[in-house]
Amino acid sequence: MIEFEGNGGLYAALGLSTLAAALLPRILGRAPVSMPMVFLVAGFAGFSLLPALPDPDPLTYGAVAEHLTEICVIVSLMGAGLAVNRPLGWRSWSTTWRLLAIAMPLSMLAVGLVGWAALGLGAASALLLAAALAPTDPVLATEVQVSEPATEAESADDEVRFALTSEAGLNDGLAFPFTYLAIAVSAAAAAGAGPGDWILEWLAVDVAWRLGVGFLAGIAVGWLLGRVFFSQIGDRLGLTEKTEGFVALAATFLAYGVAELAEGYGFIAVFVCACTVRRVEREHSYHSVLHTFVEQVERLLTVAVVVLLGGAVARGLFDEVRWFDVGLALAFLLVIRPIAGWLALTPGKTGSRDRAVIAFFGVRGIGTLYYVAYGLGHATFAGEERIWGIAGLVVVGSIVIHGVGATPVMAAIDRRRARAADGRDETTIAETPV
Repeated sequence: MIEFEGNGGLYAALGLSTLAAALLPRILGRAPVSMPMVFLVAGFAGFSLLPALPDPDPLTYGAVAEHLTEICVIVSLMGAGLAVNRPLGWRSWSTTWRLLAIAMPLSMLAVGLVGWAALGLGAASALLLAAALAPTDPVLATEVQVSEPATEAESADDEVRFALTSEAGLNDGLAFPFTYLAIAVSAAAAAGAGPGDWILEWLAVDVAWRLGVGFLAGIAVGWLLGRVFFSQIGDRLGLTEKTEGFVALAATFLAYGVAELAEGYGFIAVFVCACTVRRVEREHSYHSVLHTFVEQVERLLTVAVVVLLGGAVARGLFDEVRWFDVGLALAFLLVIRPIAGWLALTPGKTGSRDRAVIAFFGVRGIGTLYYVAYGLGHATFAGEERIWGIAGLVVVGSIVIHGVGATPVMAAIDRRRARAADGRDETTIAETPV
């Protein structure tokens, strides 16, 4: 074991982590290794070799885990919304709606049933685990998502990247009603109440009201900020000329805060706000400034969360995990989500290859950790250590499995897309009269 006197070792580790966050995306290039994989290993090694570091136990520091992951998710949601280049529409977003309406409920149902029937979890605990594993992740899935804002003339989002980005942007908020359902079931069990005592309130408040307020708050704040950014006021303040990217954080926290004050879902509000800002003036280069700044902040927060996750694994996060739990984690990543995604997109406008990639890359990450921390912080659940262990196992498995596959798979998709574009260009040239 290595020990350091004072805080020198901690600050040195922070400095190295920050430097690595800046350099790794360029160094790794197209290697089948993602940045989260590197920091997960670094966190595991660091907390294994440095016993003086505090124990990053998410149960002991539940409030810290909840708020750190919360900030990381909302910042990433702003970045995802700003990157989406496709205007909102029923037909143009049909792949997204299918994933949200079919793949997400099917995945939750499968996890809930397996957790309750096969793993022996109580109803409330199985519900919480299902809700926590429901959202795909806009934080750890950057390799398979839309990379940056672009105009229609510059590029169009390919269906794979668009579907995975828009799905992650919305289902982080759509998992909240089911987290509240798990909390309600836990509270009802403790009080000896029946479903009739709380089901109507859950439907009216946690589903209808909170979802509606989240969407409306996001639209309102996004429209207002868009009018400020791209107006005479914005020109007079020099927002776009001076590249004041940090106002993206103001937009993030404002949308989230307004929605939460009105008892709505802030996650939905942030993503919808970003999409609305983007729609106000789609062609403006300022979107790239906002997105770049948010991406840098997101990268630093991701480093912190993933390093701490690796540290938690080193300090015993998986101590309560059983072999059946490992089977559930692998089944979820390799069977449940891929099958649910495939069924959701069949039939559809995606081809079989794109459909397979979208179905497989349902990355789980920071959102899952947040929902577990939130649920356990607001109610009592049986087997809390085991719930954290299973959730952490799924996230670690996703970081490794999806991290290895993302770069080569997306590179293959890009090559196929480039060949198709070249073929169209050649056909156009051949058919052009001389």
